Amino acid sequence: MDYRILDQADGVIRSKIEKDEIKGASLCVIHRGDTVYFRQFGMADAERQIPMTEDSIFRCYSMTKPVTSAAVMAAVEKGMISLSDTVDMYLPGFKDQKVLVDGKLVPVEQKVTLQHLMNMTAGVTYPDASFPAGTYMQNMIDRYYADLEAGRPTSTYDLANLIGQQPLEFQPGERWRYSFCADVLGAVLEVVSGKSYGQYLQETIFGPLKMADTDFYVPEEKQDRFMENYEYKPESGKLEPCTWQHLGLSYMHKQKPAFESGGAGLVSTVKDYSKFVQMMMHGGTYQGVRILGRKSVEHMTGNQLTPKQLETYDWEALRGYGYGDLMRQMMDVQASYGLGSVGEFGWDGWLGSYVAMDPAEDLAIIYVIQKCGGNGYRDVQQLRNIIYSAL
Repeated sequence: MDYRILDQADGVIRSKIEKDEIKGASLCVIHRGDTVYFRQFGMADAERQIPMTEDSIFRCYSMTKPVTSAAVMAAVEKGMISLSDTVDMYLPGFKDQKVLVDGKLVPVEQKVTLQHLMNMTAGVTYPDASFPAGTYMQNMIDRYYADLEAGRPTSTYDLANLIGQQPLEFQPGERWRYSFCADVLGAVLEVVSGKSYGQYLQETIFGPLKMADTDFYVPEEKQDRFMENYEYKPESGKLEPCTWQHLGLSYMHKQKPAFESGGAGLVSTVKDYSKFVQMMMHGGTYQGVRILGRKSVEHMTGNQLTPKQLETYDWEALRGYGYGDLMRQMMDVQASYGLGSVGEFGWDGWLGSYVAMDPAEDLAIIYVIQKCGGNGYRDVQQLRNIIYSAL
């Protein structure tokens, strides 16, 4: 690793802070099991004058999904579930599902399976009023928030059943759509474990890996380390604290939620998340603690979409990648418009945080910011290219 090249990441991140594109950031690079770069920049909370530190707590949003994938595979290894199981074996809301076709509801041709959920090919959507099935989900989540404000919070299990009762966008297995699939998997794990999803994760992953700051909320005694979430306000032309939440998240992550979101709900620190990353990088084991078997990790880190499904997996940031088990997997480095390796895998979060794991180079990248919608794909590409150039 050429540290003179790696140091160039400092200037890139500082320039983003100077331009008020972000308020603060943390970047961690792990190579061959050693943390070769771990630096913090700017403010975790500008209003409270709290600087970024190594143990600043961030909202993971969709960086929650790889953890849920590992949690599912841990249950598979114990014989608690099979990926071929249909979801209606565990959640009655997924019985007798319908697909919305040209404004009409038609029966499903096959039932949604756990693997459909893991691959985001179930036909489930996120709330989105720009298309018909997404509108049904938007109306459902609007009712969910109305109940929350009225003091009637919905549990993980009950919300998953409500998700199952909404019309599917397409026949299961037909295409790819980013959606509530990971949240449904959290509820399935509640059913088979007899525990809340948070408790299951604590016992299965967080406790064994000593991830002491990872949970579905930040307790009061830790909130002086909690990063603020910012959004760009066109009226002022500035970044200001974000005061709203979506995707079923609640209480601004400052008290224990009834719905523990397997798709977006976790908070963590870079130190904590790096333990999960190193476990995934090294065959399911970290510092002698085995979370997963090698074959489970192999299952999680290869493309599982068919050529037809890949046609609908068309986000700009995912060029060159396949998908499976709630993560992207690099298939074609040249198509990605950047540097990397075939087999690199990971995911990112709505607030711009990002994780990439590259077994070929024994390299991992964790980048944390907190900005609604992130800071654009180029933000991550610049840092990736510097890090890979340092090899």
